[in-house]
Amino acid sequence: MRIELGHRADTGNSAVEGPHPATSDILAIEAKGLVKRFDGVTAVDGVDLSVPQGAIYGILGPNGAGKTTTLRMLLGIIEPDAGTRSILGHYDPQQIARRIGYLPEERGLYPAMKAVEAIAFMGALRGLPLAEGRRRGRELMENHGLGHATERQIRHLSKGMAQTVQLLGTLVHEPELVILDEPFSGLDALNQGKLERMIRALADKGTTVIFSTHVIAHAERLCENIAIIAGGKVPFAGAVDAARDRIPPQVRLETRENDGPWRAALPDSAMPERKAGGGTFWHFSLPPSGVEPMLRALIEGQAGILSLSIERAGLHEVFVNIAGEAAARALEEDDKEGAQ
Repeated sequence: MRIELGHRADTGNSAVEGPHPATSDILAIEAKGLVKRFDGVTAVDGVDLSVPQGAIYGILGPNGAGKTTTLRMLLGIIEPDAGTRSILGHYDPQQIARRIGYLPEERGLYPAMKAVEAIAFMGALRGLPLAEGRRRGRELMENHGLGHATERQIRHLSKGMAQTVQLLGTLVHEPELVILDEPFSGLDALNQGKLERMIRALADKGTTVIFSTHVIAHAERLCENIAIIAGGKVPFAGAVDAARDRIPPQVRLETRENDGPWRAALPDSAMPERKAGGGTFWHFSLPPSGVEPMLRALIEGQAGILSLSIERAGLHEVFVNIAGEAAARALEEDDKEGAQ
């Protein structure tokens, strides 16, 4: 008899690791009722967010859902029409800009600038002296396998290398809070894996990381906390486990027998599927009473358990359940376009 407990995880090309736990109950970001309108059109409609200090927090939704507008309001790049926000304990993000690192969705580096100079320049914009920025820039590039390219002009770097340089420029002043807008966009699988490891390393040092994405797999692997955004609204924000709990776990059972008194322990929705060579498969939602009474009845009734697995919902199913089929299809289309 084989018994397995787990969840359906979205697959990806980088190594699958568990989500990173938040290190504190203190909030790095708190937003309540954020609203933003452009030309009479509501782009963000009453967004609430609570980002624990030291967490890796994902904002998950299709393009046009309001992710970028929300991040820009948090940063103070644009002001909300309604609502409040607190960033690292301050209501004016511009006052603490030196404590924040921001990678915008629109990438941009001066093509003629040398890589290490680009990193130092970005640090200088956050108050880091240029000489220290160059020193740290060389060290960061060495640590991330780009030591050979410190003096190369940006125009002579590959797309992945240039994006890594811009990310290092976002981090060179050692911010407490890092905000990344669609950081995985345009990266191949290898560089996506590298970026995931960089995000984990930041959180391991206590840095709070919040990133937006339309790719469920990254949020699945990295985050303990997420916000799902669709149509400018956030129908869910909180722990991934709480989101998964909205969908009953699914039971996959294989029995040697196909009927008996133990059958009453299975829900009415459990329909048998005979397999060639004997045995029966069953697939159903876990009853509210849990697995123990069902398992006891199966054993005492001599059902002949060949295998039993209980799987929690993955983030894709959670997203469909919370945001709806239309938003899920838009998310999938964005993912396909990004892979091209």
